[in-house]
Amino acid sequence: MSLRRFDDVQVGEELPDRIVKLTRGDLVNYAGVSGDANPIHWSDEVVALAGLPNVVAHGMLSMGLGAGFVTEWLGDPGAVTEYSVRFTSPVYVEAGRAASVEFTGKVKSVDGENRTAVVAIVAKSEGKKIFGRATATVRLA
Repeated sequence: MSLRRFDDVQVGEELPDRIVKLTRGDLVNYAGVSGDANPIHWSDEVVALAGLPNVVAHGMLSMGLGAGFVTEWLGDPGAVTEYSVRFTSPVYVEAGRAASVEFTGKVKSVDGENRTAVVAIVAKSEGKKIFGRATATVRLA
């Protein structure tokens, strides 16, 4: 993996699209490592009581996948200097079928003095945006 060079990045550049599949097993595993065992992430009974159509992927899991999308393009996870996400819709995960989360991104600005860029990230599941406004500021080589 090579590091993204400042001279090679331009405003409007699109990041390669990425699709991530999430299963209920992924949610249970994430609950274990994150300590977030809220039953809306794994229990059909609880989501029915809450009036939700299905279990919901953890927001921080979705956010982490978005960070991975950017760092895969960037080539250096340590070069993300700022990252923010506003959630607009959950990722619902059915019992027998993986949910797809589709990531796209575009370079919105570059700063020659600091050798950084701002990347706008779009994440969708089932055609609905799950991130309202998501940006990552990255330091470039």
